[in-house]
Amino acid sequence: MKRNYTSEDVAKLAGVSQSTVSRVFAGTTQVSEKKKKKILEAATKLQYRPNAHARSLTTRKSSMIGIIVRNIRNPFYSAVLEIFHRRLSALGYHLIFINSENEKIQDKEIGQLLDYRIQAVIITDALIASAAAEKLKQHGIAVFLFNRYTKHSNNTAVYCDNYLAARQIATYLIELGHKSFAFISGPHDTSTTVDRLKGFREVLEKNKIKDFIVEAGHYTYESGYKLAQELMLRCKDIDCIFCGNDIIALGAMDAIRVMGFKIPEQVSVVGFDNIDMSDWPAYSLTTWEQPVEEMIEWVVRKISGHPDEKNNKGETIMMKGHLVIRNSVKSRK
Repeated sequence: MKRNYTSEDVAKLAGVSQSTVSRVFAGTTQVSEKKKKKILEAATKLQYRPNAHARSLTTRKSSMIGIIVRNIRNPFYSAVLEIFHRRLSALGYHLIFINSENEKIQDKEIGQLLDYRIQAVIITDALIASAAAEKLKQHGIAVFLFNRYTKHSNNTAVYCDNYLAARQIATYLIELGHKSFAFISGPHDTSTTVDRLKGFREVLEKNKIKDFIVEAGHYTYESGYKLAQELMLRCKDIDCIFCGNDIIALGAMDAIRVMGFKIPEQVSVVGFDNIDMSDWPAYSLTTWEQPVEEMIEWVVRKISGHPDEKNNKGETIMMKGHLVIRNSVKSRK
C-alpha cells in the first residue's frame, strides 16, 4: 500500500524542522527561499499534501475558498484562475469556482458558496448585489475584489493603477505623434473602464487633442472586432485605438486588417493586460502588463492569515504595472 507521508517526513528529507515545513505550507515569508525550495522539492518527491481537514479543525476555519468569474472566456481571467488554484492548493485550500451568468452576482450564486461553508470569496470581473454582499457579511465571510474596487465598500480590494496606466499610455502615443484617437472600452460602469478612460482623456485634453472617440463595448473579442469595424468605416483618419483589454485589441486588429488597413503603418493599436496571446507573432501587441502575480500573492497572504500580516478589513491596495512595447504601434513623426 502507498504510504501517506506526513510533514515530519518532509522535514526529515529536507533537513529542516517540522515547524519550518508548517510555516512554508501556511504561506509565511519567514522562511528563506533556499529552505523553501528544499521543502517543496521534498514534498513533491513524497507526494505530500497538507491535511486541510486537520488544519480546519485547528484553526476553526474552512479550507474552501470561493472564486467568482463572469467572463471565463477572457484569457486574462482564465490565467488568474489557474494561478489562484495553484497558489491556494499548495497551501491546502480547495477552490470552489462559479462562472457567474450575470453582470451582478446574484443571491442564489452566493447561496451555492454558503453550502460549502467557504472561508472567503474572491470576486474578479463581476459586481456584487447588495443583498448578496449582506448575506456574506452575516456569515462572516471575507470578500476580496480582484482587479477592481467599489467606492464606499467594506470589502477588501486589490487592483492595478488603471488611471496612471492610461495616462502613461496616452503620453507615449502622443510623444510618437498620434493625433486622432479612439478608445474601445468594456462596460462603462466598471472601475477599470472608468479609471482607464479618465486617465487617457485627461492627457489628451492637457495636450489640446479633441479628436477622441469613445465606444463602450464588452471585454470580448467579438466586441473589439465589431466596434473597430464601425470605427474604421465612420472615421478612416483614426491613427490610434486604445483598447480596454487585450482580447478587445486582438478582435480590433483582426477587423482592421480584414478591412484592408495596415497595423501599425496606418493604425496603431494598444491593449491592456499582457495576456499570452498578445505576444503571438500575428499580433505582437503593445500593451500594459498588470502585476498579476503580485496581486494574487497579496490576496493569498490575506486569506492564509500570515503572522506578519495585519487583518485590515476593507483595505484597498493599488499596484503599478508597466508598458510592454511591441510592434503594434508606430511613430507618426
